[in-house]
Amino acid sequence: MISFKKLSYALAVEKTLHFRKAAELCHVSQSALSTALSELENQLGLQIFERNNKNVLVTPIGQEVLDRAKKILLAVEDLQHLADSQKAPLSFPITVGIIPTIAPYLLPRVFPVLNKVFPQAQINVVEEQSATLVDMVRSGQIDTAILALPYPCEGLLTLEFWQEDFYWVSLKGTEHSQQDEITSNEITNSKLMLLKEGHCLKDHILDVCKLPSRNDNHEFGATSLNTLVQMVQGNLGTTLIPAMAKEQLLTGNDQLAAIHLNEPSPHRRIAFILRPNYTRLSSIEALADLCRTALSKH
Repeated sequence: MISFKKLSYALAVEKTLHFRKAAELCHVSQSALSTALSELENQLGLQIFERNNKNVLVTPIGQEVLDRAKKILLAVEDLQHLADSQKAPLSFPITVGIIPTIAPYLLPRVFPVLNKVFPQAQINVVEEQSATLVDMVRSGQIDTAILALPYPCEGLLTLEFWQEDFYWVSLKGTEHSQQDEITSNEITNSKLMLLKEGHCLKDHILDVCKLPSRNDNHEFGATSLNTLVQMVQGNLGTTLIPAMAKEQLLTGNDQLAAIHLNEPSPHRRIAFILRPNYTRLSSIEALADLCRTALSKH
């Protein structure tokens, strides 16, 4: 009989491509893991891994086995969670992925409300970029993720709970800094600094402002909004930030002005994403309501 434990060991080796690291991940000895995988290969009558003293490779047929194993284990996990769906929302641990342009600004507002309304809740947070989080939701590594839309997540459900606009940040006293509103045409030549490739906020800004992805007047490469704001404060250029981050980033920075971007709204939409057969929907809905409540207070 092929056991779920052996399949999970095989997936750990696929993830790490290292038997010792996979054993540590599974909390077993390396010899126990190696023995279990040898038994699995003998039961299947095929070789899943090619291994020597230095490398571990997945064979073509082994990859097909592992792909099917992921689906099997995910289905078993969903079956185990089915009973949880009958319990009160957030009465069991949930892992939530959040992108870096949302996590630092949403979590400080949500957790006080969460602790008050659902004191028993156990929320684990994973901060990653959108592409990684989508893959983690699909594979069942995490329960759900909070993304900024639009973003390609075909095959997953989206539960939108917030919408927001962007603000242009510049030093006070510079051109346009006294305005209440600003258009994308007015900031085209303002040495606009944005996040590096891989951050969906950059793509959203370029799309809203109808700016080319490559332009001598736009500089890219920062990894956080806080870094961008510090660069603006150092008179290195200007940037755009989401409304959610404005209070936290600009409090105490009296030298900076934040001007609303006067382009069709909303500039981005915030949503939970989850698998269609996810059995804990009521908990995600409860989280979405909490997020909406916390954001509405600011």
